Amino acid sequence: QLQASGGGLVQAGGSLRLSCAASGSIFKILTMAWYRQAPGKQRELVAKITYGGSTNYADSVKGRFTISRDNAKNTMYLEMNSLKPEDTAVYYCNEDILRAGAIGPGNYWGQGTQVTVSS
Repeated sequence: QLQASGGGLVQAGGSLRLSCAASGSIFKILTMAWYRQAPGKQRELVAKITYGGSTNYADSVKGRFTISRDNAKNTMYLEMNSLKPEDTAVYYCNEDILRAGAIGPGNYWGQGTQVTVSS
């Protein structure tokens, strides 16, 4: 239902762009978010964006990461700049999706994409 892509290996200071594409009978995608989980750590919220475009970021990524969405394509992006080794983690997309004919939204997770930042 959610397909994340764009992860990879990059040197510190480099950039990556993650994408998350939703599929299926979608009426509207409400809040979209990126989470990450580093080895031995809990999953944490990186950034989120509402249907109207309001955004929130974790303090650790403010000024370096930018979340955006294309409602026509049901796709969310995370532009990551000035990457640091501590950004290394599996990045997951998470979305609240209202499907056609449904009474309320459901919450969905993508499969995760690995981001590795070398020092």
